[in-house]
Amino acid sequence: LVQDELDRRRSRLLERRYALSGLPERKDLKAFDWSYNPRLPKREVLELATLKFIDAREDALLIGPPGTGKSHAAKALAALAVTRGYKVLYREAHQLIEDINEARELGEMRKLRAQLKATELLLIDDLFLRKLPAHAGDELADVLMSRYEKCSTIITSNRPFEDWASLLGDVVVVTPLLDRLMHHGHLLKFEGKSWRLKEAAARVAKRGSTD
Repeated sequence: LVQDELDRRRSRLLERRYALSGLPERKDLKAFDWSYNPRLPKREVLELATLKFIDAREDALLIGPPGTGKSHAAKALAALAVTRGYKVLYREAHQLIEDINEARELGEMRKLRAQLKATELLLIDDLFLRKLPAHAGDELADVLMSRYEKCSTIITSNRPFEDWASLLGDVVVVTPLLDRLMHHGHLLKFEGKSWRLKEAAARVAKRGSTD
């Protein structure tokens, strides 16, 4: 009976951690099809899965075309961190900027900064997937620089570094931002075919076979 109660408490605690993390889904590296794109950085992803980079307060940037598995891998790492007891926060890039804007309008920036400071792993997903407001570069730089050498951050993006300055609209901001990210960072390049297009083609083929 005691063990059952302990198991229930652990389960409730884990569910609460998942809810607080904001992860929209629970991805798992075991479900990742590495064979579809042999050029994917499998070894580097599995090394990150040890979560040593969180203890070392290092960052990770997952860069590559859409559909190559960046978000899947990043969410799987974040979900693993949740199960290991780390404080995790997931936000799509545009959502993070919206959170900052809302906090500033409501006078709750101190509360948001405290939340970000207490987050051991921050996952900023799909940077540049949507057009960001003109001030986004300053906001993003403020978040990342405040976490530099204190907490770990994972960023996924489908745009190469060379485009970041024009997309954020400020070379002065981007240069020190990238410098800090890569100082203790891991750069993983995802290359190859889109997994989503493969699934779409399979669905079309399946429908055609049943017609």
